[in-house]
This record gives sequence, structure tokens and C-alpha cells, in this order.
Amino acid sequence: MNLLIFFAATIFFTSSLAQENANSYDVQVTVNHLGGRLQISASYTVPINICSAYTFLTDYEASKNIPGIIEAKIISRIGNKVRINRVIEEEILFFHVELKSMIEYTETPYQLISFEQISGDAKFYKGTWRLVSEKDKTAFKYDSLVEFDSLVPSFVISYFIKNNIRSRIEVMAKHATQHKTVDIAKCK
Repeated sequence: MNLLIFFAATIFFTSSLAQENANSYDVQVTVNHLGGRLQISASYTVPINICSAYTFLTDYEASKNIPGIIEAKIISRIGNKVRINRVIEEEILFFHVELKSMIEYTETPYQLISFEQISGDAKFYKGTWRLVSEKDKTAFKYDSLVEFDSLVPSFVISYFIKNNIRSRIEVMAKHATQHKTVDIAKCK
């Protein structure tokens, strides 16, 4: 009986540490159905200044370091608009899904990056990244609406999207903390 209690306590303690580690950046993710689209909201907070956070988000080609993103290539940059060719791979149940898209980002320095799919495999994809300075930390807030053209039922896609987004956001948070620090005086 003592051995059983020991194993139960070990499993509980290990899972508690895993959950604490996984959410050390206060990662939050919600996926809701809105008509035929998925509304995705995610956020995390990391101990970097807002200038470093903005530089991290606008390093579009570095997003290839995020699991599932196969390609991210800048096609053009005109003023505050940037067009990116992006390829994402997903595994949903037994289906291998590859999504290609051209995304146009509109940058509002140190505050907001809005984006919209110009062309691609999704029926609709549009959203924002907002940055909020919180003392010695920055909160990253992601919101999007997406509609896929798929035979896979939407509740299945929703489940896998939520889990994939969470793991990607956690990787992003970790990479953001390792990103080169930018002096705030150089931001303005």
C-alpha cells in the first residue's frame, strides 16, 4: 500500500511540475466556434521590454523555428506592410495537412501587428498580435478568425488547433525570452 501511495504522489508531483513548467509564461489559449469559423485567442507574458517583443514578432523569417511552420519568407516590404509566403504542416488524426498562404502584415510599431491572408488554402484567416507593457514584462496577445476548407469535422479541427496553438505559443514564449534584448531608447 505504501508503494502505491509513493507512486501516486510521484505521478502527482511530476504532473504538477510539468504543468507549472508548461505555463511559466502564463500561456492562455481559447478556441471557440463563431459561425463556420474558429475564433482563436492566445496570450503569454515574458520578461522582456516591449521593444524587444516587437522586434521578436516582426522577425517573420525566424518563425520557421516554431513547430509546424515549414516556411516563412518575406516577399515584399512597403512602408508598414509586409507580405510573407508561409507554409504550415499539421497532423490532424490520420490526415496530413499542408497549408500554404500569402499573409499581409500591417505593423504599428510597439503596439499592434494586424494580418490577413491575401491568398492561400484557408477560406479565411485574419487577426492581430497586440503587445502590452506590464512593468518589466510584455504580454503578447493573439486573436484571429480562421475558416478552413476541409472534410475533417470542425470539432476535430478545433481540438487539434487548440493543442497545436498551445504548444506553438509555449515555444514562442521560450524563444522570445532568448531573443536579443533591444534598448528601449533605440525604439523611439
